[in-house]
Amino acid sequence: MAAAHGHSTTDNRDVIVIGGSAGGVEAVTRLVRGLPADLPAAVLVAIHRGLDGAGLLAQILDAAGPLPAAMAEEGQPLERGRILVASPDRHLLVGDDHVHVRRGPRENRTRPAVDPLFRSAAVNCSTRVIAVVLSGMLNDGSSGLRAVKRCGGLAVVQDPRDAPYPDMPDNALAHAEADHVLPLAGIAPLLARLAASPRPPPPEVPEEIRIEALIAAQELTVMPDQHRFGPLSPLACPDCHGTMQEIREGGLVRYRCHTGHAFTLEALRLAQDEAWERTLYAAMRAQQEQAMLCRRLAEEARLRGQVRGVEEFARRTRDYEEGAETIRQLLARGNGRGERAAQAGLP
Repeated sequence: MAAAHGHSTTDNRDVIVIGGSAGGVEAVTRLVRGLPADLPAAVLVAIHRGLDGAGLLAQILDAAGPLPAAMAEEGQPLERGRILVASPDRHLLVGDDHVHVRRGPRENRTRPAVDPLFRSAAVNCSTRVIAVVLSGMLNDGSSGLRAVKRCGGLAVVQDPRDAPYPDMPDNALAHAEADHVLPLAGIAPLLARLAASPRPPPPEVPEEIRIEALIAAQELTVMPDQHRFGPLSPLACPDCHGTMQEIREGGLVRYRCHTGHAFTLEALRLAQDEAWERTLYAAMRAQQEQAMLCRRLAEEARLRGQVRGVEEFARRTRDYEEGAETIRQLLARGNGRGERAAQAGLP
């Protein structure tokens, strides 16, 4: 790991990974404002935002505190006292002494996602890692935090009572054993202390965590007949329609398809809901187009004096219009389902 302050040793916890979604921008801005200029650790940030938000977030964090911040680039070295932010539509991943910026499969409906960042740090930096879960919705980060703990890293979670969107902290606490749970105001001083502390020897990295990190980095694919993670699920991947395996991590249920897309149970429900909506819109469009074609055929039959043809195509037009209206009403009843996801900054 490259050292910004002339130190090349890695006997301390010198890799801090931070994740959040809704409310996460404000939270991480406040957090980095309190970090010291001589922080002996690199800081990597993945916040769910729109495709154009990461560059702005890097600028915000660069101006917020004493540590320089920039959008991460492929192969960029890890530097102590420097903040790297996930690029738009790319996963930010951690190597031994550098970062990767890869367009791997979406996880929990988003890219960048928190879980791939945390897992890659756990695999490649083990006990060097301090992982922080901030305000956000749903449960991205829970699986990654478990990976950090299993590989000897430390887990820090914002107190859910202090978070404007407590889902991510709540779920992290439910599925991973946190070392520290505290309000946002106390996290920066804590990180400064933890980063300066010695790290224990690294444990053996579990093979399943290593495999998932390689999938996010686009360095490994899993064939449909290789059930590496768990039993096959009857549910199809909403992104690619591939077969999925069900993964159980304690009380956390996840799914991963053979092309790499991954979902927690809650994220899968939302993704299936979006797929259902796309299907309904396609069906309504088809019904409307069929109605237009039948009206045109009825008009052609009228010009040719074909009375039975006029009646038949007029009947079909009504049927298709009624079908389109039924689908429209179904879509109207589904309005608002995606509002919470939109607030979370998910696509």
